[in-house]
Amino acid sequence: MPFTLSPLPYAHEALEPHIDTLTMQIHHGKHHQAYVDNLNKAIAGTPHENKSIEQLVKEAGSISAAVRNNGGGHWNHTFFWESLAPQAGGQPSGKLADAINAAFGSFTSFQEKFAAAGMTRFGSGWAWLIVKDGKLEICSTPNQDNPLMDIAEVKGTPILGVDVWEHAYYLKYQNRRADYLGAFWQVINWNVVAARFEKAS
Repeated sequence: MPFTLSPLPYAHEALEPHIDTLTMQIHHGKHHQAYVDNLNKAIAGTPHENKSIEQLVKEAGSISAAVRNNGGGHWNHTFFWESLAPQAGGQPSGKLADAINAAFGSFTSFQEKFAAAGMTRFGSGWAWLIVKDGKLEICSTPNQDNPLMDIAEVKGTPILGVDVWEHAYYLKYQNRRADYLGAFWQVINWNVVAARFEKAS
């Protein structure tokens, strides 16, 4: 079956004022939809058309650039939407909070390092919080790559990611990526991130 675009788990306007309605409409309905459509074209009639999105992403480097870019785009964006929620943000608690403190010294230090990964990613890409060998690490990837891919420089299980492509923030924040990354902390669904951490650990 071809891949489809799932609806957002909240209304387009639900993340205001941190992420604006028009950006959400275009980002989800146009950009993400295009990744889905182009992924379906790339795998149609090939031995890969019955594979899961997870399988395609993990093998992307050995399949094709189209699957790498569009499969990554579909997986990354689905993951991103699920990481966000209205009336969210704050700080994690429990085992995830302990792991962040152990890996980075404090939540504030983690925020600084995560934001730096997003700021220093040249051009388009993503910053990630991953579980690698049972511990938390921060990394970034270019374009629509992610740490699950066979061609990733740093491999691990993502539990949080932020999109730093300009289409994720340009309408509201123009060239101010730092302001967008600052607003991102207000919409993180830490319950989802904590559940991913438990599973990955």
